[in-house]
Amino acid sequence: RRQRQMCIRDSRLLTTTRLHACTGTNKMAEKKTSMIKAGLVLGLFSLVGIGLVSLTYSVTHEKIAENERLFLLKNLQELVPQSIHDNDLLADTIQVSNAEAFGQNNEITIYRAKKNEKLIALIATPTAPDGYNGSIKLLVAIKENGELMGVRAVSHHETPGLGDAIDTNKSEWVFSFNGRSLSNLDSKYWRVKRDVGEFDQFTGATITPRAVVKAVLKTLQYYQAHKAELTDGSVSYTHLRAHE
Repeated sequence: RRQRQMCIRDSRLLTTTRLHACTGTNKMAEKKTSMIKAGLVLGLFSLVGIGLVSLTYSVTHEKIAENERLFLLKNLQELVPQSIHDNDLLADTIQVSNAEAFGQNNEITIYRAKKNEKLIALIATPTAPDGYNGSIKLLVAIKENGELMGVRAVSHHETPGLGDAIDTNKSEWVFSFNGRSLSNLDSKYWRVKRDVGEFDQFTGATITPRAVVKAVLKTLQYYQAHKAELTDGSVSYTHLRAHE
């Protein structure tokens, strides 16, 4: 009887142990399943998040690019009005590399305005690297005869109230370039008046106008030296490298 009782007790103990083991296994399985579900949900949210960020970037990037294109076109047409040319300024370009002339190591774009396939003007995109607060990006429009149609500052970090007078909405200083050329103003006078030149400086700000005047002069000098290459109306989308 005692042996039978011991067997019964051992059997119950074994059954209980197995139940506990099964219960533990089930709990572990449930925990593992929960972790997998949580991981899948987290992964799904991550994919959705990445998708939304990518979509937002794509839309924003395209919008920024379009705004920049419209801003550039607006400035180009201020310098060379649509009424005097019939070609697409943004499409008819030459890429030029000359760090000394244009103030940067990268290639610059030169836009060409034409009327009935005849060249009317070029618009160069030099940089004045020595502004008071860094580089000043310019547009310089030159008639076929070498005369300036105009100059615009399109990007800079000059001091508000001082150096920012290069902006057309701040002052008319930049219009002083209109009609100037190397023929009607000797290169030695392409300086601010403080340096015994022709162009006004700003009150409390000489570095900014000095940098712009120098950049415009170098652009005109480059045009004069490479006029034949730059004004060749038969050349489109040409990669032109200057010999420095």
